[in-house]
Amino acid sequence: MPHYNLPEDLFYTSEHIWVRQEGDELVLGVTDFAQSQLEEVVYVDIPSVGAQVDAQKEFGSLESMKTVSALYAPVTGIVTAVNGALENSPALINQDCYGKGWIARVRPESPVQSYALSHAEWYAQLLPQNS
Repeated sequence: MPHYNLPEDLFYTSEHIWVRQEGDELVLGVTDFAQSQLEEVVYVDIPSVGAQVDAQKEFGSLESMKTVSALYAPVTGIVTAVNGALENSPALINQDCYGKGWIARVRPESPVQSYALSHAEWYAQLLPQNS
């Protein structure tokens, strides 16, 4: 059975995005499961600072040697920062998806209630149990 790193202090979406709340902003990235399925990420397409993202809508994509995978926003809001290091080093997503491989910061349009996002235990149940 594969084991994926799922930090308990983060929230998760069914679209394999992790979310960390920092003050009135959310830091977004892709989960360990997602990066392992993509294998080597070679290109990241994300919106610019100031762009609006809409909940459950595509806001960017990750390209690997295998495929292109869409990124779906967990909330509606404004992008306040993007991880510029990914432009030259997209593999940071594979190397440290919960740290140096973060993708964007978003200021939600309205306060996010923790119940609107899911915990690691819930997300783990979505993942395949056998490879």
